[in-house]
Amino acid sequence: MPAYVVVEVTVKDAETYERYKQLAPPAIALYGGRYLARGGATEVLEGTWDVPRFVILEFPSVQQARTWWSSPEYAPAKALRQASTHTDMLLVEGLPPGADPAAAARK
Repeated sequence: MPAYVVVEVTVKDAETYERYKQLAPPAIALYGGRYLARGGATEVLEGTWDVPRFVILEFPSVQQARTWWSSPEYAPAKALRQASTHTDMLLVEGLPPGADPAAAARK
C-alpha cells in the first residue's frame, strides 16, 4: 500500500537549503520514493493555509517511508534541512491500488 510524506517547509537559510535539495533526492530514490510535488505553485481553495513551500513524496509503503526518514543515507540531508528550515512533516497511509475510495471513506 503506498504511503505519502507531506511536507510544509519555511526556509530560514536559503544557501543551506539549496545544499539539502541536492542531497535529498538520491536518498529518497534509494528507498523507493519519488516526488509528486516539489515546491510548485500553491493556491488556497478553502481556509487560510499559507504554505511557503510544499512537498509531497510517495513511497511504496509506510515502512519504506519510515526506513528512508531514519536512514543513514538521508541523515546528512536531514541535518541540513533541520538546520535551515522550519518543517512540518506528515506520513499518510495511502489506499491500496485499485481500492474504491468511496468504500474507504465509509471505514
